Amino acid sequence: MIVVTGATGNVGRALVDRLLAAGQPVRALTRDPERAELPARAEVVPFRPEEPDALFAGATKFFLYAQAGTAPLLAAARAQGVRHVVLLSSGIIQEGADETHPIHVMHATAERQIRDSGLAGTFLRPNAFATNALQWAPQIRAGDTVRGVFADGLSAPIHEDDIAAVAERVLLDDGHEGAAYRLTGPAATSNADQVAAIGAALGRKLTFVETDPADAGPELFPHVPPQMLERLLRTFAETVGTPPEITGTVEQLTGAPARPFDRWARDHAGDFRA
Repeated sequence: MIVVTGATGNVGRALVDRLLAAGQPVRALTRDPERAELPARAEVVPFRPEEPDALFAGATKFFLYAQAGTAPLLAAARAQGVRHVVLLSSGIIQEGADETHPIHVMHATAERQIRDSGLAGTFLRPNAFATNALQWAPQIRAGDTVRGVFADGLSAPIHEDDIAAVAERVLLDDGHEGAAYRLTGPAATSNADQVAAIGAALGRKLTFVETDPADAGPELFPHVPPQMLERLLRTFAETVGTPPEITGTVEQLTGAPARPFDRWARDHAGDFRA
């Protein structure tokens, strides 16, 4: 049995689908099972961290995202027989990183808790997610202009199913315990080019209009906690004129190359339609 937290999230849902297709029993943890709409073959269980012992009976492996990680949860997993945990961490964890950055603190804490838990751990460290482009969906549904910061900011966004494909291999194959894998998409693309690719997938011409970061607020970043927004904007500013890290890890571990952003845009075209 493999336990998957965040089973209704972008990566977690893709991983559940992959593990079931591979014939693996999956226990999908979600805070709202009634609305999860997960495959019938998955064992869907309410995620109640305050009752962790009920989550892991019969399980040997565990996929975890950092926001869900706590030392008591990991201790309960180990006590119930889990031996290997795969963490969806972050590419911000690297040599020379700003260790005070809130995203670094969250993921570094989760990694440290796993190392201290006695469980074998594997850390997946993706950089930019292609799904971050969903922040523009309301504007694209409403018209052909997208307001955003740093039109020329560069990243190599990774398709969520490529992260799930790596997680599948790490969970099912031997030899990944103790490893940390840096994951990216295959090519650099700017924010403006991402908007153009979404437009092409929709058969429309979309225009990116750059907004002064000083004027960016909750309307552009509704899911970012206010206390994190200023630091996040500084991080985005650093991507202008800076080529992003690009790794071949997805292909090395799965045998298939990472998918480019325009493929992601085609796969998600429906998310941008009114």
